[in-house]
Amino acid sequence: MSLLKVLPDIPVLKASYATGRVLGLPVNITVSVSYRCNSRCKTCNVWLLPNDDLAVGEWDKVFHSLGHAPYWFTFSGGEPTLRPDLPDMVASAYRHCQPGIINIPTNGIQDKRIPGAVEKVLLAAPKSEVIINLSLDGIGPDHDEIRGVRENWRHAMATYAGLKELKSRYSHLTLGVHTVISNFNVEKFPALCEYVQRELKPDSFITEIAEERVELDTVGLGITPTAARYEVAIDALLESLRDQHLTGVAEVTQAFRRQYYSLVKRTLREHRQVIPCMAGVASAQIAPNGDVWTCCIRAQSMGNLREHGYDFGSVWRSGQADQLRRSIKAGECFCPLANAAYTNMLMHVPTVAKVATEVARSRVPVGSKRPGRQEQSA
Repeated sequence: MSLLKVLPDIPVLKASYATGRVLGLPVNITVSVSYRCNSRCKTCNVWLLPNDDLAVGEWDKVFHSLGHAPYWFTFSGGEPTLRPDLPDMVASAYRHCQPGIINIPTNGIQDKRIPGAVEKVLLAAPKSEVIINLSLDGIGPDHDEIRGVRENWRHAMATYAGLKELKSRYSHLTLGVHTVISNFNVEKFPALCEYVQRELKPDSFITEIAEERVELDTVGLGITPTAARYEVAIDALLESLRDQHLTGVAEVTQAFRRQYYSLVKRTLREHRQVIPCMAGVASAQIAPNGDVWTCCIRAQSMGNLREHGYDFGSVWRSGQADQLRRSIKAGECFCPLANAAYTNMLMHVPTVAKVATEVARSRVPVGSKRPGRQEQSA
């Protein structure tokens, strides 16, 4: 499936943002399948939260109400693979919504069952790009220390090997590594970056800055690096990507990531929304109990799906939803949340123009002469 599917939705969503009227459903939805987690990360207390998870039958009604609006689903947690019915949930979302992208993060601890569960997901969603991101926050003992689980690194490497084998058989599987840059690993991130690129060679290597989120019960923990420390770390990643020669979708994706890292730097320095945030318009998150949020940073409910007959549109058009949208549009919050930020960038014409320019420049052969005015008009 192509990203072109989203293009007709962009004017509608931008009009929704401008007018304050609900003219469409979000194209980017994060589904928190459960707060249950077998990690004890220093950057996350989600495992301490109570659980009241929607059953697969309930999720089926929600996905039916969404129809073909969502292009991008993230099935998150907690640890999403702790739900044995995760493949059934994905199958339901695929059947009703036909998303172009299905993204699932994992800590990799259950190395004996994760590859099998992922294969079921791949079979359930044959025409979606399925992205599995393995979470790595350090190398060896450093990773185990941050994640709070002995032998986590060993299990994660076994999971990665199993997913690598799957990739050789399923062309629609993208295997990535995801790192949360926090005060616990910011100094050692360049070494991790070098290891991942040299030894693991994933299809993608993405990072996200540790944030104090209501959802993760981390407000006040001081886990977020300063702008100066983050910039040193992320510049190491950008330097490692400098000599990559990508083409097609991978090239465009990498260009968007560069813009995202620049956006994070500015957000940390300027303490404001650098570009308009369209959380609650173009993106949303659903909590395990059916609460619909604009995003997981604020984690304020627009309404609960159980109380609205599992009709997402009914919650989306509620008074609470309108109030939260007005607050976000007024700039009463700001953050570098990656999931929402990528949708925001896609809806932001200047950012898209920068991405297009970067991709165009990368395709000009080294040493070749750029066309002058006469050549351009010829």
